[in-house]
Amino acid sequence: MILVTGGAGFIGANFVLNWLADPKAEGIINLDKLTYAGNLATLESLKDDPRYVFVHGDIGDKELVTKLLKEHQPRAIVNFAAESHVDRSIHGPAEFVTTNIVGTFNLLECALEYWNGLDGSAKQAFRFHHVSTDEVYGSLSATDSAFTETNSYEPNSPYSASKAASDHLVRAWFHTYGFPVVTTNCSNNYGPYHFPEKLIPLVILNALNSKPLPIYGDGQQIRDWLYVGDHCSAIREVLAKGALGETYNIGGWNEKANIDVVKTICAILDELKPRADGKSYVDQIAYVKDRPGHDRRYAIDASKVERELGWRPAETFDTGIRKTVQWYLDNPVWIEGVVSGSYRDWLSKQYS
Repeated sequence: MILVTGGAGFIGANFVLNWLADPKAEGIINLDKLTYAGNLATLESLKDDPRYVFVHGDIGDKELVTKLLKEHQPRAIVNFAAESHVDRSIHGPAEFVTTNIVGTFNLLECALEYWNGLDGSAKQAFRFHHVSTDEVYGSLSATDSAFTETNSYEPNSPYSASKAASDHLVRAWFHTYGFPVVTTNCSNNYGPYHFPEKLIPLVILNALNSKPLPIYGDGQQIRDWLYVGDHCSAIREVLAKGALGETYNIGGWNEKANIDVVKTICAILDELKPRADGKSYVDQIAYVKDRPGHDRRYAIDASKVERELGWRPAETFDTGIRKTVQWYLDNPVWIEGVVSGSYRDWLSKQYS
């Protein structure tokens, strides 16, 4: 089995579903704290799968993590567990320090103790895969080269600073203790089951509900967009074949300005679900005050993972974003479950 932490969140849940879609795949223990963005409805299809075990708990709970490792004897840990929303980190950084730094430290401590107790081939085969973000590298100008694995860390938000700290802990456990780690730093993910505080699902849901489509500043902030299914396949490749102690940047080769992403979504919705009044969804775009310390551009150079492991994304932005919009149109029950909960409260405070 493998232990997945944060497997009820957006990327983690997609990874669990992707992994268990193979009928021959080994089992998963999913440890998730079920904070506001964790959603068990995403994993409803697995409730009767004997290969899947869900545990409600915190990676900061040493007793629980130690118990799970001893009981299930996983051959790998894939750590998705994190607080990840920049806006929330600005208004409440303490949770980000607690989960992303202290939680990762606790998970490493428990995993190291477990690994030291393994024998022979089991010890040699064990892996700890830490999932991180491109935001640890800071911000790029329009003419800078894309981030590579050798870029220095220059985090600019409480969120990215907390993830940078967790990356450094993972690196230190490898160099100090010989603990078998790999780290991946991904660009902006999008796709099914995305909690709608992030740009793409927020725009889709607001458009469908006749709400403003909020654009920070001038909308020219550039991100590299990675379809979540591609990210999941990359993680599997790195987990299986990545060199110990190495970092791999995972990107979609899709740099887009935020305003262009929003206009693309509007155009797809105009085609697939036109407004009743015949107008375009772009009429709902509303520019709002930029957030503090908003990084201007992120871009991932994913050459290393392609060169060394043979991975490259299968989706272009055009194919991935169309799949994403269609998924939200096709899954109103999942959306209503999210919108009727904490998202509605959060949204009312942000954009009322």
